[in-house]
Amino acid sequence: MKAPHLSAKPALSRRAFLRGTGTLLALPWLDAMLPAFATRAQAAAATTPPRRFIAMNYGLGFHGPHLFPKQAGRDFELTPYLEPLKEHRSDFSIISGLSHVEQNGANGHTSELTWLTSAKHPGLPGFKNSISLDQFLIEKLSPDTRYPSLILNVGGNDSMSWTSNGVNLPAESSPSKIFGLLFGKGTPAELQNQMRELKRGRSILDTVNAEAKKLHRDLGARDQEKLDQYLTSVRELETRLQSSEKWVQRPKPAVDAKWPADIQDRTDIIARTRLMHDLMALALQTDSTRFITYKAGGMNAVPKIEGVDQDWHNLSHHGQEAQKISELKLIELAEFREISRFLGLLKGVKEGNRSLLDQTIVVAGSNLGNASAHSWRDIPVLVAGGGFKHGQHVIAGGPGNDNARFCNLFVQIAHRLGVNADRFGSSTGTGVKDFELI
Repeated sequence: MKAPHLSAKPALSRRAFLRGTGTLLALPWLDAMLPAFATRAQAAAATTPPRRFIAMNYGLGFHGPHLFPKQAGRDFELTPYLEPLKEHRSDFSIISGLSHVEQNGANGHTSELTWLTSAKHPGLPGFKNSISLDQFLIEKLSPDTRYPSLILNVGGNDSMSWTSNGVNLPAESSPSKIFGLLFGKGTPAELQNQMRELKRGRSILDTVNAEAKKLHRDLGARDQEKLDQYLTSVRELETRLQSSEKWVQRPKPAVDAKWPADIQDRTDIIARTRLMHDLMALALQTDSTRFITYKAGGMNAVPKIEGVDQDWHNLSHHGQEAQKISELKLIELAEFREISRFLGLLKGVKEGNRSLLDQTIVVAGSNLGNASAHSWRDIPVLVAGGGFKHGQHVIAGGPGNDNARFCNLFVQIAHRLGVNADRFGSSTGTGVKDFELI
């Protein structure tokens, strides 16, 4: 009997690159990345890609009767909005009976400010937001990626991402600019200029920091607290600048994709969404980032969707009028078809013996449970991927005032990503009892 061949070659680095014609291309996951005579722990480390998180908020909500199944558990009948996702049935769960507490705010839509934070009474006098889930996870995990997070908006620069000091981080809405940030190759002169600007930024921050510390001892307690918050922001920016310096000197990944052109027609919402989804998938696939937030959909205009003749915002405030609900259904069905396509993109990328979707927790939903009534209770939440036990409709809590805490799910997501957090925001526990997804 012929003896088996045993290779004693060292394992190929997970960060190995192909070099040629002045470019570097990151290698896919290969068997050679597993060391010879690997221990069980080494084998697990070599074949386990990083975990990731995406949150997508649809600010005008979804019509509940077309989304939520009547049955709980795994044998639920697909609703009109879940029908487009039938090929991914085992990859997602729909959760009902959720909300954050005390979300009554300045107007019916301000609960969008706190969808990832759970801070109370958004927009009212004295309101200050708290850190969003994505930024909290980034603080705890310190991902070694070119961008700690991608913060995106289909048509504006406001976002769902907030710092620990309650500052809203700006979003990018131009697919062309996003592609350039991720994959654009700068000339040597441009890279040198970028390094100079980063060093100049650090120099300015060093001076500001020194002066602020001198000022600190002459201030009262309240002003000292404000100044401490400011200095924390300065330190966060310093950390980002230092990280940027490191990544400027590393070549960006090469991808087999054309530089996208921005869609100028803001009403062509589905085409814009599709571009964003493509870029999000590429960003994760190349490990350019592991955290993405995306403000999707919603406008005070007629979207470019066949059969829709009325303003989208007006349709969301349908007052139970059948014609309005019928047109609204066309819009929201189109959105769910794009969500299905996006899950398919992630599912089609293989990392070791898993898919990119298996390694990515996707949360899609809204801060409004009933947009027509501006209700922030009974919000729609769809969770896909991430290795959870999917294929079910989870009724987390009762209706209205009996809703379960949305933040309990956040704690469970944090645990899944390796952050052993006891609480987040308005959570009351780990969420296992409410959701049973793990």
